[in-house]
Amino acid sequence: MNVTGAPLSPAARKQRVLLYARDFLFLVGVIALTYVAFNLFQAKLYQSSANQSLGAQIAENATAPRSTPPVKNGDVVGRMDIPRLGLSVAVLQGTSSRTLRLGAGHIEGTPLPGEPGNSGVAGHRDTFFRGLKDIRKDDKIQMQTATGLTHYTVDWTRVVGPDDVSVLESQGDESALTLVTCYPFYLVGPAPKRFVVHARKS
Repeated sequence: MNVTGAPLSPAARKQRVLLYARDFLFLVGVIALTYVAFNLFQAKLYQSSANQSLGAQIAENATAPRSTPPVKNGDVVGRMDIPRLGLSVAVLQGTSSRTLRLGAGHIEGTPLPGEPGNSGVAGHRDTFFRGLKDIRKDDKIQMQTATGLTHYTVDWTRVVGPDDVSVLESQGDESALTLVTCYPFYLVGPAPKRFVVHARKS
């Protein structure tokens, strides 16, 4: 003889749904945290590898100097340091999603860091470029590439629309560095604006 349980009351059904929802949200949270932790660990490992690669490039350039080493997407272009902020990050060629997970990205179509003109570098506001929220006029930026160390001094910051590329244009014969990240810094979800830092070679 088959025995079936009594139908659940509305209150019991509601409690069961809430328990399922709680378990589901907990699982989603664990997966999300695991994903974030993996990406941070991967980025940290890559930063160490990128520094070694840059060191090898510097040593190679010392024995066989070349003014503009050829680069392809994902290659290590250099290392950027902002001492007052304690910011140090490898700069890679390109701005693909993968590249920006691993470091900062040199914006294609702009001069390479250290070369004449306005070199653009992009980074995520919630990882490597989070410290830019505290940057100030006259802060020093150092860019180490295979061909040498270039010093810059911040002369302005600005918030612009996402399609405003005028900040990447070169002005006359200046040698400049422009950093770009999403804004506001603490907004959850897609950011509506861009935070721009402009620095001149010093």
